[in-house]
Amino acid sequence: MKSLKFIFLLLLVTFATSGFAQKAVQSFGEPITADGAISHKKLAKKMAGKESVEVKLVGTVESVCKKKGCWMNVAAPGSKKTEPLFVQFKDYGFFMPLDCEGQKVIIQGTAYKSVTTVDELRHFAEDAGKSKAEIEAITEPLEEVKFMASGVLMMPAKGKK
Repeated sequence: MKSLKFIFLLLLVTFATSGFAQKAVQSFGEPITADGAISHKKLAKKMAGKESVEVKLVGTVESVCKKKGCWMNVAAPGSKKTEPLFVQFKDYGFFMPLDCEGQKVIIQGTAYKSVTTVDELRHFAEDAGKSKAEIEAITEPLEEVKFMASGVLMMPAKGKK
C-alpha cells in the first residue's frame, strides 16, 4: 500500500512540474488583470506633456537580465519600429524567469521619462551578456521612457505544453 501511495505522489509531482503546469498564466508582483492594457503607441499619447503616468501595457519580452531577472525589455507586439521599453520591478520585490524571452506580458505600473547614464547602460549591457566591444561602444547617456512595474502577467508561450 505504501508503494502505491508513493507512485501516486510521484505521478502527481511529475504532472505538476511537467509542461502541463506551464499552460497557465503566471503572475509576478502585485496581482493584476489583463483588462484595459494598451499598446506602446497609446503610451506615447498618454505621456504627452507628462513626466510619468500610471498605465497597463501589453508587450513581448525581448530580453531579460541573465543574472537575476531583475529587469526586462518589452517590445510592442508585432512592431519592429517601436523601441523596447526598459522595465524594472517595484521595490526590487520580484524577478522574471531568466528564459522568458518571446513571452507575451501585461505590465502594470508607472511609465516615466528618464536619462540613463553611460555607467548604467554599460551595467545593463553586461547583465544582458553583451560582448566587451559592445559594452565599450556605449559612450552617450540615453534619454528614454522607462517603466516601473508593480505587477506582471506572463502568458503561456505558444507551442509549449
